[in-house]
Amino acid sequence: MNFYSNGKLLITSEYLVLDGAKSLALPTKFGQNLCIKISDTCNRILTWNSIDNNGTKWFSCKMNTLSFAVVSSSDKKIALTLQQILLEVKKVNPKFLQFDYNINVTTNLTFNKNWGLGTSSTLINNIANWGNINAFDLQFKIFGGSAYDIACAQNNHPILYQLDTKNPKAKKIDFNPLFKEQLYFVYLNKKQNSRNAIEKYKKYNTNAKKPITEISNITNQISIEKSLINFEKLLKEHENIIAKVIDMQPIQKTLFKDYFGQIKSLGAWGGDFILATGNKDTVHYFKNKGFETVIPYSKIIL
Repeated sequence: MNFYSNGKLLITSEYLVLDGAKSLALPTKFGQNLCIKISDTCNRILTWNSIDNNGTKWFSCKMNTLSFAVVSSSDKKIALTLQQILLEVKKVNPKFLQFDYNINVTTNLTFNKNWGLGTSSTLINNIANWGNINAFDLQFKIFGGSAYDIACAQNNHPILYQLDTKNPKAKKIDFNPLFKEQLYFVYLNKKQNSRNAIEKYKKYNTNAKKPITEISNITNQISIEKSLINFEKLLKEHENIIAKVIDMQPIQKTLFKDYFGQIKSLGAWGGDFILATGNKDTVHYFKNKGFETVIPYSKIIL
C-alpha cells in the first residue's frame, strides 16, 4: 500500500486562522509518501524507517503491531509520538492492524524536513488514510492547531480554509496570479516549532477583540487580486495587523529594511518561509544576506 500527501504554505491569516479567520493556503509540489509492506513472518513486529529528501534515514524504530510498545528506536521522543498516533488510530478503528504478520513501513520526504512544509501533517494524513479514519480528527487529537495543513495535504488546488465553530471548511479556488513570476518563497534558515508558536499566541491579548473579519476580508481580496501593486499593499496591511496582534515587528522592518519588494511572513513568525514580491534581482539580494533557499512560485506551488 502507498499513500501520498502534499506539503503546505499558509499565505494569509497566520495565528488568526485558529480563531476562525479565513485563510489562503497553497498545497506544494513537495510532500511525503508512506509505503506499507507486509512480510510472511508472524512475530508481530512493525519496523518503521523515515527517509529524508536526500535518501538518508533520519528516524527508525521497531514496535509491537498489537500494543505498539516500542521495542527499539533511534529517537525516543519521536517514537512515543508515533506510538500515540497509532494508538489513536487503533482506538477509532479497532480493525486497524489486527493480524500477526510483520509490517515494514517507510516514509519518504520530497522536501528538506527543516523547511516546515508539513512533515507532521503529511504523516498524519497518510496514517489516517492507512487506518481509514478522519485525518482532521487525528490532527486535532495529536497536534492541535487549525489543521489547514491537513486540507492542503488532501487538495491539489489552492484553498480558502476556515474553522467554523471548530469545523474545518476548505474551498477550492482558482488562485493563479498574473504576477506569479514575481513571487518568491525564501527559507529563513530556521525551523519554527508550530506547537510552541500556537501556545505563545494564545497568551497574546487573550481578552482583546481580534481582527478576524478584517483579516478574512484581506484574504478574500488577495485571493482574487490581479494587480501586483495592490497585492503588495494587501500584504503590507496584513503584516501590520498581525504585528499588533502578536506584538512583534514585521520581518521586513527587522531584517530586510532595504529590500525593494514587499515581504510577508508565513505561518509562525520568525522562521520557515517568507513570501517576497520581486524580480530577477530577488535571488541575488537574499543570497547576499545569507539566505540560500529562494524558490520561485512556480517551482514550489502545485
